[in-house]
Amino acid sequence: MSGYEGTALSIRGLYKVFADDHGDGLRLAEGGASKEAVQEQTGAVVGLRDINIEIATGELFVVMGLSGCGKSTLVRCINRLIEPSVGQVWLNGREITAMNEDELREVRRHDLAMVFQHFGLMPHRSVLDNVALPLEVGGVAKTERRERAGEALELVGLADWLDSMPNQLSGGMKQRVGLARGLAMETPVLLMDEPFSALDPVIRRDLQDELLALQESVQKTIVFITHDLNEAVRVGDRIAIMRDGAVVQLGAPNEVVLNPADSFVREFTQDVRLHGMVTAASIMDSSAEALAVETEDRYVVLEDAVLDELVPAGLSATQPLQVVNRAGALVGVIPLERLARAMVSDEAAVAATSEGEEVA
Repeated sequence: MSGYEGTALSIRGLYKVFADDHGDGLRLAEGGASKEAVQEQTGAVVGLRDINIEIATGELFVVMGLSGCGKSTLVRCINRLIEPSVGQVWLNGREITAMNEDELREVRRHDLAMVFQHFGLMPHRSVLDNVALPLEVGGVAKTERRERAGEALELVGLADWLDSMPNQLSGGMKQRVGLARGLAMETPVLLMDEPFSALDPVIRRDLQDELLALQESVQKTIVFITHDLNEAVRVGDRIAIMRDGAVVQLGAPNEVVLNPADSFVREFTQDVRLHGMVTAASIMDSSAEALAVETEDRYVVLEDAVLDELVPAGLSATQPLQVVNRAGALVGVIPLERLARAMVSDEAAVAATSEGEEVA
């Protein structure tokens, strides 16, 4: 998480077990029982299991997984729309999970905004008034809330649609209004629960671009929920992949894709291609053992060379690629099987390369 200063959100030992009035399901889950075993023995459903995550100030942190994995439950436990069964959530040094209702209400008004998957626009209110609605509920004066709403709509490219009604907008424009509503709150942390999932691919990509451009200027701490790995890789600084309520892998996008923690993550990530994003430094082995290996047939690449530049050297080499910095010093080695994993999604090709065979 280099480039960030401080921790904005800290999630510690978080569990959520539904339909667990007597706490039997929680005790089983804390003891290591599987989600299936807990449900079979108690009827309770494990939504979250021992979540421990630190999210840096200004980070765009993505939580992803298949439907039912717990990602939306997690984001709702952060702002306590869902009450955790046990565990702590800290926001900029304050424990959200210990707050009373008045304190929590103030946090939601000033520190922690949320953008939902469904637009939730009021059909009888203009675009401007829809964006200003949370500010109105929070008691912000009319002049100020309309000014802030207008500024947020300008940020998302809807400055010319202030007086329009929701039924005059396309799906992508409605989602921009939802994003503007979160921005108008001017909170340092923004929670986004699958905000683009209802949109077609072209509009979705456009909004991803807008989100990245906005993040460059506003530098909020964003927790972004998605079930689309390509979206996660594109927008996230780091990704947490969830399964059955637990985080199974957490890391930078290229780390997750190139070094999957298990067969589930490997299958989940096998169709993602990172051409133009992966550099030699991101996939090299910089261990002392790797650097100690001397090869006569040297194929040398710069540490900031991207994948497309590495492939020709890698496919013709009989030895691992040696990575050097601009001063010419050896800083790492790229095993060919790791390069193959980066360049293809076919696991058979990866296996063939690791056995010394040529990749087509």
